[in-house]
Amino acid sequence: MSLPFAPSSAQIPSGKAVSKQLKKKAAEFLACTRATSTLVEILEYFKECLARKAPITPCLLTLEYLFTELIRRGDIRPADTGAQNNVPLAKDPQTNHKQWLQAHYREAFDMIIDGMHHEKEGEASQALAAAMKLLAVESHHRPEADQFPMARLKQILTAMLSTECLNKHLFNRFLEYASYLDVIFYCWKTVPSLVPRSGAPPSDAFKHNFLLLLDAILFGKEKMKEADNVLCVPLGDGFDYTLVRKQINRTWGFVMNWQHSVAVHEQLLILLLEKVFIHLDKPVLLTDFLMDSLDVGGTVSVLALQGVFVLIQQHNLTYPNIYEKLYSMFEPEIFHTKFKARLFYLADIFLSSSHLPEGLVAAFVKRLARLSLIAPPQDIVIILRFIGNLILRHPALKRLIFHPTGGEASSDPYVMEERDPMKSKALESSLWEIAALQNHVLPSVASAARFISNPLPSVEWDLSEVLEISENDIFHKEMMSKTQDFFVNIDRPTGMFGYCGGQVASQCWKLF
Repeated sequence: MSLPFAPSSAQIPSGKAVSKQLKKKAAEFLACTRATSTLVEILEYFKECLARKAPITPCLLTLEYLFTELIRRGDIRPADTGAQNNVPLAKDPQTNHKQWLQAHYREAFDMIIDGMHHEKEGEASQALAAAMKLLAVESHHRPEADQFPMARLKQILTAMLSTECLNKHLFNRFLEYASYLDVIFYCWKTVPSLVPRSGAPPSDAFKHNFLLLLDAILFGKEKMKEADNVLCVPLGDGFDYTLVRKQINRTWGFVMNWQHSVAVHEQLLILLLEKVFIHLDKPVLLTDFLMDSLDVGGTVSVLALQGVFVLIQQHNLTYPNIYEKLYSMFEPEIFHTKFKARLFYLADIFLSSSHLPEGLVAAFVKRLARLSLIAPPQDIVIILRFIGNLILRHPALKRLIFHPTGGEASSDPYVMEERDPMKSKALESSLWEIAALQNHVLPSVASAARFISNPLPSVEWDLSEVLEISENDIFHKEMMSKTQDFFVNIDRPTGMFGYCGGQVASQCWKLF
């Protein structure tokens, strides 16, 4: 039987038939490893699949099974697989044959690594899985006890850190292996050597991939208690957190010196806030970076604000202009970012003190009230609850509700364009914006705005109940609040509320 491989063929067959033929060829070779042409034929077929970007999963599974058996049987010594090809010993055929097997194993492993660059994500992820499986098998059959195959690991990590394309699918698959303590430990021993330190700056694709790698191998301190959770070798002296922490700080120092696009900057800050802060020796050294990030605007500023809050809360950082920065973040575009809930949450914390100047808090109240006129409905509810809480904390601000000389829309003394909240003349204004919202088309918004016309509650509103409300939630709530007597049209409408491509509005026209 011959494999379906022909250099002149226009297409390489795939499917169950090919998998069956490859498995049969592998079994024949394992039964008699002297049949060298069989292994060569399998590798040539794999090489042809790579060249033509054909499916490679059957080849990967076959080679994984074949070389796993060879390593377990001792035909291949893992300790020697990283060495260069040796000159065959003419007087020792057995040694010659083992050297030949090891040379072809090195070739096969390199081809598996090449498979990680396959254009189809499923095939590339399968190549990563095959490489990690062989890495684990090698470690279990090395002559030296407790020796992790770091050369193989570095080869795998280097392949994932592409400079041309984003390999999110590979890192999603790598998370399966990054849960093991030994993989985490040896990754951190390797990662600093993967950072480019000379030549041209790394590409954005490399930066994204590198941050995805850090995200995969960063861990909480409770992870160190899982001493038995290993993929390859037990950590004899335990998890050396001191060494790993040193590597984390060293690596982060390299990353901070890169020039960041907005997308990379956002990814970097998320990683810093969620996983890196707890491992840094001197977090206060991030002060300048976070302050510069506050000036970027948009999502980056919101994330940087959270970092500044951590430094203020946990490391006694003093930043006198933080309220001016916070004030400047409340712009119309903030309602269209995915971290707007985080901004309101942080603002609520920053403005929680009852000892803040009334003029400062009044400026935030007026700015939010003005923004509520152009905000989406779900955000208006958040703003109204937030303003109500600020008035409860500072009872003197009740005079803003019906200020006798506060003016109206055409004669409001409040200066929206003023960047300094203390100079915005907010205390001289009134909350006519909220009074206008009492006539909002949505009953939920109009009802929320009536708090200024009713006695204020004795306790603050819980913002967590409204921070994650979406427009769909409001839509469904309004639909459920209507009468249950439906007027059904015989013909489906074709106008504004007709079929909307499966959206929520079209679903409401289904017959009950």
